[in-house]
Amino acid sequence: MDSEIKEEIPVHEEFILCCGIETQVLKCGPWTDLINDQIANRPKLLIFIIPGNPGFSAFYVPFAKALYSSTKRRFPVWVISHAGHALAPKDKKILTTSDDPNAQEIKDIYGLRGQVEHKLAFLRTHVPKEMKLVVIGHSIGCYFSLQVLKRAPELPVIRSFLLFPTIERMSESPKGKLATPLLCWFRYAFYVPGYLLLKPWPEKIKSLVIRMLLQRMNLQSEFSFLNLLEPFCLINAAYLGSQEMMEVVKRDNETIKEHLSKLTFYYGTVDAWCPKEYYEDMKKDFPEGDIRLCEKKIPHDFILYFYQEMADMVADWLKDDLSKI
Repeated sequence: MDSEIKEEIPVHEEFILCCGIETQVLKCGPWTDLINDQIANRPKLLIFIIPGNPGFSAFYVPFAKALYSSTKRRFPVWVISHAGHALAPKDKKILTTSDDPNAQEIKDIYGLRGQVEHKLAFLRTHVPKEMKLVVIGHSIGCYFSLQVLKRAPELPVIRSFLLFPTIERMSESPKGKLATPLLCWFRYAFYVPGYLLLKPWPEKIKSLVIRMLLQRMNLQSEFSFLNLLEPFCLINAAYLGSQEMMEVVKRDNETIKEHLSKLTFYYGTVDAWCPKEYYEDMKKDFPEGDIRLCEKKIPHDFILYFYQEMADMVADWLKDDLSKI
């Protein structure tokens, strides 16, 4: 299966202007322009992945490929970066859309609310209105997924999978207790040193450092990870993280209740961002919901190493929905 994923599944990389911000979109499958494709050739559904923080799309490519294969290659799987978390290489063309009704700049687009508007603007501009959607969120991407359901009821979302969902009490979680002072109070102390240290590095040096880092982590990617060492992207990721700690506090029970039939929650047993007690609270508050606990000790960043297992599981959960399309 892994060799099939690596060799045969096409992934198309685009950089587009969404709300005036460079945005990386990685598109798995042969469909790259759903708006202008002939209706006869257009798929009936899009699987849309919203990442965690940092929102580097390239981390999710193995998962997207595995999911595309596990759903029998019938539907495109797209991954979008967060606003401000991706800069296009100098030789890469940035695509614009003249008829984008959301082209105006969004206030605080790098923050929590702005990131939601960014995802909604993309979906409304680049996906046909009648196309069914499966939205998959990971970590803070689960918060954004719930906001998509809440703020855009006109979008035909048939299912939403919230994987290791950081949708409540982030600053109270074990990792949140460590991250809150760093992100909310001390992050400014790292801005200038980080910028002075990383910005002057030649691209070749950055590429070498990242390649060594990926080898150490036993990871491979066909797309660039240079944004990992780009001060602009790291500062925006830290800023978003600070807002997560301050604002992702109370679970949005009203939205969950309204869309419960569409939602699948998947918690980890060893997740220090959303510990097991959060799963237990969800089960108690929504006993009729599809709320699951991972039986294996899969970490919060499962996307790096357990992508095939997760893709097969999501495809199995989707089986009944996809059989009707």
